[in-house]
Amino acid sequence: MKYAGSCLCGAVTFEIVGEFEDFYLCHCGRCRKDTGSAHAANLFSSTAELRWLSGQEECKTFNFRGEGHIKSFCINCGSALPNIQMDGTLLVVPAGSIDSDINIKPHGHIYCANKANWDNELEKAPRFDELPNG
Repeated sequence: MKYAGSCLCGAVTFEIVGEFEDFYLCHCGRCRKDTGSAHAANLFSSTAELRWLSGQEECKTFNFRGEGHIKSFCINCGSALPNIQMDGTLLVVPAGSIDSDINIKPHGHIYCANKANWDNELEKAPRFDELPNG
């Protein structure tokens, strides 16, 4: 499989060649902070290859307190980007950075004990195709 990806501003483009073994939605406090959302949505692979097509120099990697909570992002627009972890053995790809269809569904929600108090029954919230007026 080959997946195309990019940041919001388009300065960074990449492709992933291979398969993802895991897909998790993480509700830990660190993932909520670095996404600004209810959870992170990350794909994991121990075999796929990350190929930078443009803008690799625009990518910065942050390792929170050196503890292994790692996030890569575009220095121009802040979009989350893939990174290599676990001494080069694990590719972590934010699902939202992939422009192609993804052929794997999330395997589950993790760190649910840490989820935000407003993160309950979100599927029941009204749905709009665009920003509603007023």
